Amino acid sequence: MTRIISATVERWPVAGTFTISRGAKTSVDVVVCTVGDGAHVGRGEGTAIYYEGETAEGCAAAINAYSGPLERDALLRAMPRGAARNALDCALWDLEAKRAGAPVWKLAGLAEPAPLPTAFTISLGDPEKMEADARAAAGRGFGLLKCKLTGEGDRARIAAVRAGAPDVRLIVDANESWHELDIAAEAQALAELGVEMVEQPVFHGREERLAGIRSPLPLCADESCHTRADLDRLGDFDAVNIKLDKAGGLTEALALSREARARGFRVMVGCMLGTSLGIAPAALVAQGADWIDLDGALLLARDREGGMQLRDGLLLPGGLWGLD
Repeated sequence: MTRIISATVERWPVAGTFTISRGAKTSVDVVVCTVGDGAHVGRGEGTAIYYEGETAEGCAAAINAYSGPLERDALLRAMPRGAARNALDCALWDLEAKRAGAPVWKLAGLAEPAPLPTAFTISLGDPEKMEADARAAAGRGFGLLKCKLTGEGDRARIAAVRAGAPDVRLIVDANESWHELDIAAEAQALAELGVEMVEQPVFHGREERLAGIRSPLPLCADESCHTRADLDRLGDFDAVNIKLDKAGGLTEALALSREARARGFRVMVGCMLGTSLGIAPAALVAQGADWIDLDGALLLARDREGGMQLRDGLLLPGGLWGLD
């Protein structure tokens, strides 16, 4: 009989400081869920969605208090979306893979995962710092950079990044900071610098702000998109960013990816800060995505032993989770 063995909080230091428009982090707390059936053990990791008021401690408490069915499909109905459900759902996938002696990608009916050309995040800073960080990232082999913006001085920041890394692809994450700006004009200025997509320009819950805007760049919903239930109100976006913590697990993330594609959305797959235990399931959703941003473990000072490896800007599947 499957049971929850534990749900614990771990703190992992960030390499330097991770800075976005809402603030800076020097560490990240993750919740690790362990389930077992007496013969096999599965693990999953989640990172609390802080902008929705989640905490790692609250997620651990929610998992430990959960008394519903320990079956993935039933979990979608019995537990609300969020990092707690993500950690539990991924632990159940891991357990199922170990029972079957087969990798999760086979159990999910997916193709064998290939190395992923992930973006690397350039944290918010002054133009000189972002230029130096972009140059360093390009030197490590990253061909796609994601720049954090703040709604003030963004054009100068991206001009500096482009000077530091003239040959890379660029995407930007406004983290809701463009809500009061002329979004089309801002996007046009960045398009001229070679930017190819803008993530979450407006406040989540205020998506009507995009009505009638003709952006020269595709606009991608991040904070505005969690599960399939959100798609109906995202018609003014061109793409959605799927994250397992927002979706509440691999099960919903895979379903969201399929439905978003069917509705004509382009797909980005991203992540919160976290270790490779949390990134590995997202790598399955990311196969074939338009943009991949799975650098959460690369931004830490250290990763778990056996974590996903990086080679020439590509994330390589490892054996940390799901019998990959």
